Amino acid sequence: MAAFDHEDVLQVHQWTDTLFSFRTSRSASLRFDNGQFAMIGLEVDGRPLLRAYSFASPNYEDHLEFYSIKVPHGALTSRLQHIKPGDKVLIGHKPTGTLVHSNLTPGKRLFLLSTGTGLAPFASILRDLDIYDAYEAIVLMHGCRETAELAYGQALVRDILDSEFFGEAAREKLIYYPMTTRGESRHQGRVTDALVNGQFFADTHQPPLDPQTDRAMICGNPDMLADLRKMFDGLGFAEGSNARPGAYVFERAFVEK
Repeated sequence: MAAFDHEDVLQVHQWTDTLFSFRTSRSASLRFDNGQFAMIGLEVDGRPLLRAYSFASPNYEDHLEFYSIKVPHGALTSRLQHIKPGDKVLIGHKPTGTLVHSNLTPGKRLFLLSTGTGLAPFASILRDLDIYDAYEAIVLMHGCRETAELAYGQALVRDILDSEFFGEAAREKLIYYPMTTRGESRHQGRVTDALVNGQFFADTHQPPLDPQTDRAMICGNPDMLADLRKMFDGLGFAEGSNARPGAYVFERAFVEK
């Protein structure tokens, strides 16, 4: 267990029957970039049971926050969903990931494209004042099946807009576009479709995608990732990485092989 810190659960919030978030204490030695993930989990029968989780909290907070789905028969989430304040969780010492701003070349408009709990890394990124200084507009698109599943993102955006530190910049630059595929909502359909068929651009009066000035980060289900990568590649967007910045990035760690 030398590669992990044992952190205390501070708070648990049940958003729906299948979604929850939790906060933990944070070791003073832990360092990460906004948008990165770490291996976290529980000690079961003396061994670590782990999964990759993005940090939903920004890197300057004294606590850590994570956003999770409940998988009834999932090895970890079937246990993790029952944690309560005072319990212990394992947090890995080596955060990593491709969803960091330094992996993008400079641009004017940033698209943060997510489905489900893929919103988590963007919850961290959107609470970084530097991101507002770097772009003229920031678009957060979040797709879910049911309306209730948007609650975490809606609360996040409210907090950001009300923030005394970056609320003014967010109110000027942030475009929030939540979507549902089943439940009733202002914007219905899939994130990919809203970009491809122009629905998003018509609704928000934004210009179409331009690989010269637009940048994007993608985190969500495998089908959405595959579709958006195909779309961006077809439009001439260069994929970025830790070794070579580009026009769009996605988190490879969460892609199902």
